[in-house]
Amino acid sequence: MNIKRVITRQKLLISLVAVTFLPGCQESPDEQTSAPSYQSVNAESLSLKQGYQFSQVFSGSVRAGNTTGIGFELAGKIKALGVDSGDKVKQGQLLAKLDTRLLMAEKNELTASLAQNKADLDLAKATLDRSLGLQKQGYVSEQQLDELKGQLSSLQAAKTRLNASLLANQLKIEKSDLLAPFDGVISKRSHNLGEVINVGSPVYTLIEHNNVQAYIGVPVEIAAQLKTGQTVAVTVRQRDYQASIAGIGAELDPVTRTVELRLTLPTNAKLINGELSYLNYNKVIDTQGYWVPLSALTDGVRGLWNIYIISPSDEQLFSIERRDVEIVYAAKDKAFIKGAISPDEQYVSQGLHKLVAGQLVTRQAKLATR
Repeated sequence: MNIKRVITRQKLLISLVAVTFLPGCQESPDEQTSAPSYQSVNAESLSLKQGYQFSQVFSGSVRAGNTTGIGFELAGKIKALGVDSGDKVKQGQLLAKLDTRLLMAEKNELTASLAQNKADLDLAKATLDRSLGLQKQGYVSEQQLDELKGQLSSLQAAKTRLNASLLANQLKIEKSDLLAPFDGVISKRSHNLGEVINVGSPVYTLIEHNNVQAYIGVPVEIAAQLKTGQTVAVTVRQRDYQASIAGIGAELDPVTRTVELRLTLPTNAKLINGELSYLNYNKVIDTQGYWVPLSALTDGVRGLWNIYIISPSDEQLFSIERRDVEIVYAAKDKAFIKGAISPDEQYVSQGLHKLVAGQLVTRQAKLATR
């Protein structure tokens, strides 16, 4: 029993010692509290600029220098078609033919009439020569001579008329061949083989391919700053071309309120009639301001915008300040601004939705670039 009592007392003594020293082994509340954390931001310096480049894009269409509906100058039946849509042709190339059998018959008739006229003329001249000889002998009167001279003159006039008719017939035969007036591409065929067509009815639509032009409308104030012969940048199918201003319209389009420019594109531009074209117009505006990314701006009040400026609070912390600014010009992902800001001030370039005015932040260290 004595041994059990001794062991029990020892256990109690050990427990009391453990309870006494346990609080001393625990950390104090101050030691358990961690250091405060601050939002880290990307910051850039404001750089004052003396102006900005104002860019505008105006759209129009590509047109060939000549787009012509080609047809015969006389009515008739189509005998042959030499080309079809999509074919490239050269100036003077035969495109189509009319049936000329009626014209050939008319030509033969005129040729025969001309031969008969020649025979009549020869007879009239011979008769007149003999009559002049007989007149000297007193066998022919003046009246008979006048009649012979009148007959000869009438036959000569008939010869002239027949020659003119024969020439007109020959021209009709020649114009029964439809020839290409310039180098180009056949964009459309409007008639078929064997059709009877009227005068001037277009058989083909021919597009000139070595004189490509763009027609683009611009506002009056911009047209007034341009001049004929000036070189401008034109984009077609995401490819840039240097075009020359061939002409500036003299009237305002009542619908678009623009003045049409006629721009000559390079001869090696392989473009299709009707494609969209874009005029890139740039102008430098002289006014002081700052370029900042759109991500550095947030909505303000009364039509203004806000930018967050960071000012040093201590060695490592910065305080957020909200400044009012005005957007002068906006591009794709940046804006030219002016307002209550100064050169070389540090602004937050992104992540503004996480910040409020007066908040303490740290600045992210920039990664070194090679």
